[in-house]
Amino acid sequence: MAEMDEGCWDDEVRYLVVFVTTKDREEAMSIAEVLVSERLAACANVLEPVVSVYTWKGKLERSAEALMIIKTHADVFPLLVERVKELHSYDVPEIIGIPITGGNPAYLKWIDEATTDHLLD
Repeated sequence: MAEMDEGCWDDEVRYLVVFVTTKDREEAMSIAEVLVSERLAACANVLEPVVSVYTWKGKLERSAEALMIIKTHADVFPLLVERVKELHSYDVPEIIGIPITGGNPAYLKWIDEATTDHLLD
């Protein structure tokens, strides 16, 4: 599995659901299409609007955003993170990987197939 600067993964983690918020649907769709076409993600769902409440630079904020729910292989996650950071308009984009601990075996196999190019490198 590729190494990451921060955080750690159990060696058993093979698949992830990744959450990424964006300023709007258009940005989310643009990022999603790049990730899938570059085989960094098997699938990306785009939900909007979602309302996020957070602090930024000491100020309480509330924003309407789009939420991407991305399915990928754990081994390509570091590449996915870097690509999202390149494409995203935020200074500090939310990119959170959550392990998939179980699922439809055929769907998980499809994630493998959809991200195969990077797994063979």
